[in-house]
Amino acid sequence: MRVTDLRIALFSGNYNYVRDGANQALNRLVGYLLGQGAAVRVYSPTVDNPAFAATGDLVSVPSFAIPGRPEYRFPYRIPGDVRADILGFKPNIVQISSPDFLGQQAVALARRHDIATLASIHTRFETYLRYYHLGALAPLLNVYQRNLYRRCDAIVAPSESMADVLRAERMNDRIGIWSRGVDQQMFDPARRDMAWRRDLGIADDVPVIGFVGRLVMEKGVDVFAEAIARLEARGVRHAVVVVGDGPAREKFEELLPKAHFVGFQKGDDLGRAVASLDIFLNPSVTETFGNVTLEAMSCRVAVVAARATGSASLVVDGVTGRLVEPRAFDAYADALEHFCRDDSARRAAGRAGEERSAAYSWDAINQKIVDLYLELADQPAPGA
Repeated sequence: MRVTDLRIALFSGNYNYVRDGANQALNRLVGYLLGQGAAVRVYSPTVDNPAFAATGDLVSVPSFAIPGRPEYRFPYRIPGDVRADILGFKPNIVQISSPDFLGQQAVALARRHDIATLASIHTRFETYLRYYHLGALAPLLNVYQRNLYRRCDAIVAPSESMADVLRAERMNDRIGIWSRGVDQQMFDPARRDMAWRRDLGIADDVPVIGFVGRLVMEKGVDVFAEAIARLEARGVRHAVVVVGDGPAREKFEELLPKAHFVGFQKGDDLGRAVASLDIFLNPSVTETFGNVTLEAMSCRVAVVAARATGSASLVVDGVTGRLVEPRAFDAYADALEHFCRDDSARRAAGRAGEERSAAYSWDAINQKIVDLYLELADQPAPGA
């Protein structure tokens, strides 16, 4: 089989209506596939004013707003007209990118019609539950996910550390890596802009610690704020810049009254903001890869991150930055203090991170999943 013979039906819980690292990776993959001559059709909830234009053909599926998080939608079924559209498209690959009811029904449809099925893992949904006081449900969610993913022909994780978690939880017998890349033109240390920092009221010799991402509790904003509070208590000179927006912004502003909140940034503005940091602090344990960690590394920024899936596969502890046990507040403060006080160590970590990030080319990464598609599409149908 050739790439031009591939017909991929992609199912996503959020393809483009709220911007995040997962759906930007999916859109980039679809763009790469279309450029190679494959046919792709995407099935996802839609809204009137999405965060960005969808890449490829997008078919809307029924969904409802998630209580307490209305910016996100939950797709709950494949209606008859969408089912007819899928079968009319005649895919030879079905890919699901979230373990929701849409993904479950897509896998069931694929099994009935002997279509090869792949699941891509983008988020550790079980880790989200504790942020909403539902941690006791995590074992049940793991059982549900295992039952779903074991019905797929293969699953792919974005990092080796996440793949290890999936293997330990027996999610599938065939687990591969579909990593993430970085736009090295956008995330370039040359975009560092001291005038932009001065406009925020930050002196050139003050180390800037940054948070970059959607402002939601599951990104570890409480841990970030506590680490900064402990650093302040030590009298370490620094400034904090928060890049992003989201429902937890008001809470974050209360926790960090001295921080500079610059709001949502994109494109060249985002590249400038990240490159203008000195230290990137990422305490999130919900990431499966850590796109923002890689982007900071590409900008020659020293990284302090949670020793968790994603960042643990990117950050070389003691070389490109520091890895800290989750919620070890004093250890976070220790790492931040080290980089704030030692300019040479900070610059060395930044240079090492930039060098390591150079290996993450989007085209090479996306070609690996194309190769997997071809393998899966060529395999005999179950029972054949």
